Amino acid sequence: MSFNKVLVANRGEIAGRIVRAVNSLGLGATAIYSKDDSESLHIKVADDSIALPGKGVAAYLDASAIISAAQSSQCDAVHPGYGFVAENAEFARACKAAGLTFIGPEPETLDLFGDKSAARTLATKLGVALLPGLNEAVSLADARSFLSSLGNNGSIMIKALAGGGGRGMRPVLNESELDKAFKICQSEAKAAFGDDRVYVEKLLTHARHIEVQIAGDGTGAVCHFGDRDCSLQRRRQKI
Repeated sequence: MSFNKVLVANRGEIAGRIVRAVNSLGLGATAIYSKDDSESLHIKVADDSIALPGKGVAAYLDASAIISAAQSSQCDAVHPGYGFVAENAEFARACKAAGLTFIGPEPETLDLFGDKSAARTLATKLGVALLPGLNEAVSLADARSFLSSLGNNGSIMIKALAGGGGRGMRPVLNESELDKAFKICQSEAKAAFGDDRVYVEKLLTHARHIEVQIAGDGTGAVCHFGDRDCSLQRRRQKI
């Protein structure tokens, strides 16, 4: 499907990069911003911009406001960047229902891989090696029981069930750290993804983080961009 103007549903540096990429293809780009981002650079580099209601992260999670912004600026596509609504299957469906092209995976794919429980279950079914963990949303009691099952020197990683990118993710090296880490992960997950569910898996230390990135154009043409070492991280986010 072709389109002429793209709404960039993100902020900051990533939004600026998308705007420049869109413009390089001869397309128009609309930026969005929360009240506290009104002086951000991504607004200045876009062709036009629309204010969202609210402040902070919550503004960029407001699916209906984002879609309204796309429609009012006569955009026919939405690029979510990463984070915020990028992995939100309901947002992708809402875009489709509004006649907008969602530049990203199909909603069914987002349903599967946006839910780490479903993704881990599929990986297990396909014989992919996984660290021991609980393939479902857990309570604090569940997390404590799993940590205890690993023995005296056991340690776990708490992870957001509905997101990634290092948000809502913390290691727990001993039980005394569990209560605080669990609450912080839930809070971060809620703020970043609108979903405070978390799961746990055994912590693997001294690991390397290697990625292979794949892109498709929706016609069946798919390519990869080789691999990259993402092991250099700060607070479990790639640098």
